Amino acid sequence: MESWMPPENGPFIGREQDIEELASRLGEQRLVTLVGMGGIGKSRLAAQVAGEAGPKLFASVYWAPLWSLANASLLTSLVADACGLADHSPGDPVDALVARIRGHRTLLVLDSCEHLVGDCAALVEALLARCPELVVLTTSREPLGTADEFLLHLAPLPIDSEAVELLAARAADVGVRWNRPEDFVAAAEVCRWLEGVPLALVLAAAQLRERPVRTMARLLRGRLALAEAPESGVQPARHRVLRTAIGWSHELCEPHERLLWARLSVFRSGATVDDVVRVCRGGPLTDTVLAEALDGLARKSVVALSDDRLHVFDTVREYGALWLAELGETRTIADRHAARFHELALKAEESWWGPEQAREYARLAGCHHDLCSALEHLLATAPEKAAEMAGALGFFWACSGHLHEASHYLEECMQLVGEPAAVMAKLCWALGVVRCLRGEHDTAARLAGRADEEAVRASDAALLMDAAYLRGLVMLLRGNPLDALAVAERALAGATGVTPAVARCRLVQVFALTASGSLEGARAEAEALRHDSTRAGEHWTRAYTEYQLAVIALYEERTADAVAHSRAMLRDKRLIGDAFGLGLGLDLLAVSLAARERGEEAAVAYGTGQLFWEMVGHPQRGTPELHPLREGAERSARQQIGNEAYDHAYGLATLADPFASLEVMLAD
Repeated sequence: MESWMPPENGPFIGREQDIEELASRLGEQRLVTLVGMGGIGKSRLAAQVAGEAGPKLFASVYWAPLWSLANASLLTSLVADACGLADHSPGDPVDALVARIRGHRTLLVLDSCEHLVGDCAALVEALLARCPELVVLTTSREPLGTADEFLLHLAPLPIDSEAVELLAARAADVGVRWNRPEDFVAAAEVCRWLEGVPLALVLAAAQLRERPVRTMARLLRGRLALAEAPESGVQPARHRVLRTAIGWSHELCEPHERLLWARLSVFRSGATVDDVVRVCRGGPLTDTVLAEALDGLARKSVVALSDDRLHVFDTVREYGALWLAELGETRTIADRHAARFHELALKAEESWWGPEQAREYARLAGCHHDLCSALEHLLATAPEKAAEMAGALGFFWACSGHLHEASHYLEECMQLVGEPAAVMAKLCWALGVVRCLRGEHDTAARLAGRADEEAVRASDAALLMDAAYLRGLVMLLRGNPLDALAVAERALAGATGVTPAVARCRLVQVFALTASGSLEGARAEAEALRHDSTRAGEHWTRAYTEYQLAVIALYEERTADAVAHSRAMLRDKRLIGDAFGLGLGLDLLAVSLAARERGEEAAVAYGTGQLFWEMVGHPQRGTPELHPLREGAERSARQQIGNEAYDHAYGLATLADPFASLEVMLAD
């Protein structure tokens, strides 16, 4: 079973009836929406039921956190990412998403739809119409409004039971335990004044370090008694309770904590502590003061810290954004946020050829939504900076499967800027790589030509070489290795040292030599490039040298070497999270295992590889010489163990966790 769920935040308490009803509805309805105010526990209940009931009812469970989206432009891409789809297909992304989930009993959870209600409704209707076994669970502050939507309105926790239990559990988390009856009476009063709203109770519990529960009950009585009667034409009382609880937590913060709270609202996807320092420091928030303020906000449950990353409740983030506007810092902090992630993108590009490469791939994956948010801000305020950032990210995103995001931002930038020539050359080159990986070879060739023109205009040798790499890549995929070899050798003439562009052109040269039958020269060049990439601590290029050395070993009937090279490629591709490369590597491993007469293992490798090809939304791909190797190896494996045994091993592999299967194959 495939699944991804958000991390738990303490034990789940209460809501047995809600759990039972939601699980039951998911077995009966196609679309269920959990509706309720912010802080009522919609996301937590959805995660609890999806985690418990999901494995019993569904083959796959996917969780898409929509709160990270500022607008709907990348809605389908985010949902595709959540479904494990690194879409390499050239068509409508909805079509690729449908192909990914159709035919499987699947639960898709769209969390926090309220700011994208219309777009979510349209996407859900399209998916449900085309995927008969799909069930969608959404959480929202308002219904989606579709015809077949079943609404489950989430109420607060019962005051005298589950609410008190939650408050007591969270109090215990901060070291407070009650023994006297009067404390439990006061706790029940606190829950009554806070109307059983879970987030309000969590925030209140964090304050129990500083004051006894009886004092808290007295303070709440004074603060909320006047608001007991409904306010005409305003929010219902429960909303005022949460607003009051958050406001009270805000008031109890030190001034520096309040300032940091406001500035933290700019982040989208779980900032690292280093990101927070770079964006939020300034004025009274020196590094030391900021660290103390961050610790204080964590102790007050305003933020949660896990593995050096922050999580902020949506409602708490919204409150911080209001205060940021009151302080007049919204634009300033957004500028700093954009500058920080612009800096990270450029640093990652500068570190591509070296020991930081794999770490930078992981770093960019971890802050993906903040990178998108920064690009959105720069497109509106500083398009030339957006273009520079998109150009730096393009190749990373292409290799990591974010092809739709890369295409979206690269095209936006090309429409808004025309200078300088170096930036335009990089935009054209990166977009050309994206188009090539999506199988759009004609478009990629045109972009390579334009990238070359812009590089000439910029007098930039590295950009000229990257344009040559793109031309050579297109030629290889079209089955013209001799043309690709000529392009690569012309670009490399006179080149000294190893740069990213040089490494990529040398790789085209290796592929072209192999495809044209010059195996001895291909092996020598591949081994030299592997040596250089290993010495540099780089993984992307080294993975493809191992790929080529495996192909060469197969042609030369050195089957043990082919297995070893295939596994080496897979280890590197696993490090940088390249589903496309893992599909290629597993196919090559299957060919190598079949050549070793290990038919059952070859079937498992093929079946696991198929799961990765499904992740990229594409049939098996690669340079043309791989196709006959695949077909011959499958025939050989079937002859070795019989069709029935082959189909059984292959089928079991397609039902397993592909990453777990990959680990087993790499451990041999």
